[in-house]
Amino acid sequence: MKLTVIGCGDAFGSGGRLQSAYILDHAAGRVLIDCGATTTMGLSSAGIDPNGIPDIVVTHLHGDHFAGVIWFLMHAVIVARRDRPLAIHGPRGVEARITAAGELLYPGMFDMARNFALSFHEMTPSRPSRINGLDVSVFEVQHPSGAPSHALRCADGNRIFAFSGDTSWTEALVDAGRNADLFLTECYELERVTTMHINWLSLRPQLDRIGAKRVVLTHMSTDMLRRRGEINDARIAFAEDGAIYDF
Repeated sequence: MKLTVIGCGDAFGSGGRLQSAYILDHAAGRVLIDCGATTTMGLSSAGIDPNGIPDIVVTHLHGDHFAGVIWFLMHAVIVARRDRPLAIHGPRGVEARITAAGELLYPGMFDMARNFALSFHEMTPSRPSRINGLDVSVFEVQHPSGAPSHALRCADGNRIFAFSGDTSWTEALVDAGRNADLFLTECYELERVTTMHINWLSLRPQLDRIGAKRVVLTHMSTDMLRRRGEINDARIAFAEDGAIYDF
């Protein structure tokens, strides 16, 4: 597997980083995980053709994780002249939320003629999904977004990739990340406690239980970025826009 970081920032662009978006490549294909508002910009910078992305998986319905779907679709119709099917996967209500956002941001966009099939698929913890050659399981986490928020566990038969999405600490992350080859986890603060995000002091004691081979911290606040040098743990890497992880 290979993970390409398109954007690893928070909603506010802390550290000048783009919003959440990650390309996961595996033996059978490619998936875009999360699609924050800046995703088309990040794909262009990375030299990645959006037409080569058949599936988008959205972890939760906050704009810094899904608002880029609107511009991805507009680009597909107007610029890229896409002619390949596109499937969007996400929590309960994903189609309604994206459709509503699209009508607010670009009225009439869903009435525009397009040359590709567009489908929406709801994901639930009780029903694993098969997405472009990946077995994807979701785990409900603690991050209010008007719909369930999910962590992901993606397996291709050889490797396992796990992603926390946005969440405060929850036991669901142990199951999502267990023995993963790469566990991408948000770490918004070093020590300050928030009700919606993980801090390092909460995460660190759980890493042995999770047992992931590699851990990459993402979605860091300005203070966390400033203080990341205080973390001295050989298991840890810090996400950067444009970084590539082969595993």
